Amino acid sequence: MRHKIIQLWLVAVLCFMQASQAWSQQTVKAEGDGTDIARWVDSRFSQTKVPPFSFILDGKPSGTFIRRWQFKRERLDVEGPGKNSTRYSWSSGGLSVICDVSFYPGSRLGEWTVRFRNDGSGKTGQISGLKVADIDFTFPAAGPVSLHYAEGNKISRADYAPRTKVLGDDGPVYFEPTGGRSSSEAFPFYSMESPSSGQGIMMAIGWSGTWYSSFEASGNKTIKVTAGLKNMDLYLEPGEEIRGPSVAFMFWTGSQMEGHNRFRRFLLDHRYRKVNGKVVKELLSSGFNYRDPQPFSEYSCITSEWAVAMINRYRQFGLNPDIFWMDAGWHTGASDYEHGRNWASTTGNWTVDAERFPNGMKAVSDAAHEAGAKFMLWFEPERVVKGTQWAEEHSEWMLDCKQEEGSEESTWLLFDLGNDEACDWLCKYYGDLIEKNGIDYYRQDCNIKPAPYWEENDAPGRKGMKEIRHIENLYRFWDYLLDRFPEMVIDNCASGGKRLDWETISRSFPLWRSDYYHYDDPDGYQCHTYGLNYFLPVHGTGILLPDQYSFRSSLSSTLIFNWKITESGNSIIEMQDRIAEYRSIRDYFFEDYYPLTGDGDLTGHDVWLAYQMHRPSDGSGIVVAFRREESKQDECMARLGGLDPAREYILTDKDSGRQFLKSGKELSEGLVLRLEKPKSSLLIKYKAK
Repeated sequence: MRHKIIQLWLVAVLCFMQASQAWSQQTVKAEGDGTDIARWVDSRFSQTKVPPFSFILDGKPSGTFIRRWQFKRERLDVEGPGKNSTRYSWSSGGLSVICDVSFYPGSRLGEWTVRFRNDGSGKTGQISGLKVADIDFTFPAAGPVSLHYAEGNKISRADYAPRTKVLGDDGPVYFEPTGGRSSSEAFPFYSMESPSSGQGIMMAIGWSGTWYSSFEASGNKTIKVTAGLKNMDLYLEPGEEIRGPSVAFMFWTGSQMEGHNRFRRFLLDHRYRKVNGKVVKELLSSGFNYRDPQPFSEYSCITSEWAVAMINRYRQFGLNPDIFWMDAGWHTGASDYEHGRNWASTTGNWTVDAERFPNGMKAVSDAAHEAGAKFMLWFEPERVVKGTQWAEEHSEWMLDCKQEEGSEESTWLLFDLGNDEACDWLCKYYGDLIEKNGIDYYRQDCNIKPAPYWEENDAPGRKGMKEIRHIENLYRFWDYLLDRFPEMVIDNCASGGKRLDWETISRSFPLWRSDYYHYDDPDGYQCHTYGLNYFLPVHGTGILLPDQYSFRSSLSSTLIFNWKITESGNSIIEMQDRIAEYRSIRDYFFEDYYPLTGDGDLTGHDVWLAYQMHRPSDGSGIVVAFRREESKQDECMARLGGLDPAREYILTDKDSGRQFLKSGKELSEGLVLRLEKPKSSLLIKYKAK
């Protein structure tokens, strides 16, 4: 009898262990450069294993049932070198879960997107709790794991500030953006580093609405990583299909910055949009004397004659940008200050102001083209002010929600981009407007927080559907423009840098990475470059003053000079010198990046900030450094990265012209940067001898 009881007990334990295994998500070995990404993907997405994502169906976790569903695998045709794609699907009772996975063997990066489709004749069960990543990563060596990330956009000096959190016993580290824009107060790019293993994993999330991510230590060398949709609890009608966020993981071996630089190179090689086979680098812009003519704000007072005259004036003085950029205020009603209207209170009147631009924008775009430049124009389709043309003529496509009575937000509507009919109309309407007016580059702003509008307008039992459809069609709209205009560049603004994620960076560039620009604080612009460069090689900001310190503070792969060339006291020669310097070093911002002053708090006016851009192909690069106004130190020690210790390097101080010779070993051990005066800058170019 006792023997029988023991047998039954053992069977029960075995069944419990099998059930636990079915419920648990994958534990994946992190192998750094030893990762065979093709094998990694195929073994993660197999019929015998719970996939590295999860969801809940009618209250039951997917790990308890998905391996019993019908499984299918098929190779997909893909565009682009070095890329392979496979579609995996699990089906049961009319519901199909589809996961499209792409991997890049040369970069050890895998990415996937999860979709749900109802192939049945009735509605599906309730789908919730979508985690597009649900994985435990185990590193080879025991020891704490460091999570490297960046602050999201808060319109502050600390936007994109680098941060490091050592994962430990204090629970998970959780991230979530605010207001329904993907990089508002959180940033969906990470690096997980195991210093004791000498390797790590880069991670990115692609969803331009409300995602979430969580990182938690589990034991002494394992971390649990989850990421997914914050708001989703819905059923699908017959024939309906939805997608979730995309997620990417890249495995690397070496130091932290080796991982970051491999990720930057991947973006340039495979992720960023290319025009004629190349990433667009000619993104130096000028803004028609920003906020001129007075007294109106932005461009609410500009006319066709003024814009053409400014283009000709820039040409006259050799201040030739790659792009002439006109921002908010060109549309109908934006200059009606007599009735208290401006650009912000008239979005929704998306016609060119015929009084100020009697022939549309064509005269301006023609003048830009004659000057050898592109023409970029600002739009904001998602925020529609009540009483404007779109609000009145297409009221069926407007979403409203409760806002504080009397607030500016209470006058706003959200264009229901998730409505397919509305999206189709928008594609053609904007596409025709762009073509008719000779617009080369499209700038999309989004100054509205869409999340409350989505949440208030979801149908019962369909939580998250408005957000999902909106984000799906945002991508569809951008893809339409890029397909219709093959040489177009999309500038992604959203109150300045609040929509940066894995999906948007494949379609757009953030030429205006933070609205903190309006504070005219060069030290803040330095911080933004310093932090954002860890993850993204292409981004930019504006500059109002042509002095050397201010100008260098805004250096990045893109730049907008908004100088007042019609005002006395501004030196044209100084402006010419600034542009010449920028063009001589711009390409380095598309190379490897090394922060030289750590990842602590660099927002103070009493510190040094310095960084290095390095080109591995020829051993050349630049060092940019700033001694801020309240800094008491006239020296800073910088340890350069990426250099060959056995080679010698010729360094040139671009201000004094002084040259000196040092070995790569010496430079990696420490280069003394010296500035005699506070609020001054240093630019050093170097090359391998």
